[in-house]
Amino acid sequence: MTRTGFSWCVPTRGGVRAPGTEPARRSARTWQRTAAVAALALAAAGCGIRGTSVPVDAGGAPSRVSCKVPAGDAAPTAPDRVRVTVYLVCSSTLAQVERTVSPPKGVPAAARLKAARTLLTELQKQPSPTEDEAGFSSAVPEDLTVEGPRKGDPADALRLSIRPDDLPSFALAQLVCSYGADPALGRTPLNGAAGPPSAVLGGPGDDVPQHYDCSADVLANPDIAQNAGWGDPLSRKG
Repeated sequence: MTRTGFSWCVPTRGGVRAPGTEPARRSARTWQRTAAVAALALAAAGCGIRGTSVPVDAGGAPSRVSCKVPAGDAAPTAPDRVRVTVYLVCSSTLAQVERTVSPPKGVPAAARLKAARTLLTELQKQPSPTEDEAGFSSAVPEDLTVEGPRKGDPADALRLSIRPDDLPSFALAQLVCSYGADPALGRTPLNGAAGPPSAVLGGPGDDVPQHYDCSADVLANPDIAQNAGWGDPLSRKG
């Protein structure tokens, strides 16, 4: 029977004399040793199972993410809801995502703090399925909290439960850009001058809050924010 597709390397016993001759009376141990050596020689010569030429399927190549939520997937704004903008991480950059939240109520100071906490909660949420498919994620710690300014702080300052410099750079950039883009939380440039969105953030200790700009460089490369000495210290009021 003819075999195809494989190389059958079966050792033959050609040349072995008939039983009764002197070579045939060799000990079984000698014959086994000879057979083993022959098998090794055949293996070294390439006999055996051939490697397949069929490529192994290791899965598809990583697909590029859009970093953009389709406009049709944005949740409609109900009468008791308002749209807010948060910045999430996508492909090592920051990009805007719209969410709908309940509007803050109360006196200005209380409403401002509620707005800051609402944005923080949105940044701590897991991305929606649509956002996740578009490549979005968040680096903001789930245990982070925010408070309003202390006595002597600028009125637009926010105090975080973790020092800004101790946060992951992506998380700090998300907070600065999300707070800075909010009309009630961001710092307005002096004398109406044009400038990037910015926020004033401090930590839980006695450090003076710092002013952080959400510049185009920060949006494009958030991980360099801390390494570049990001943030300008502000003077404390008496």
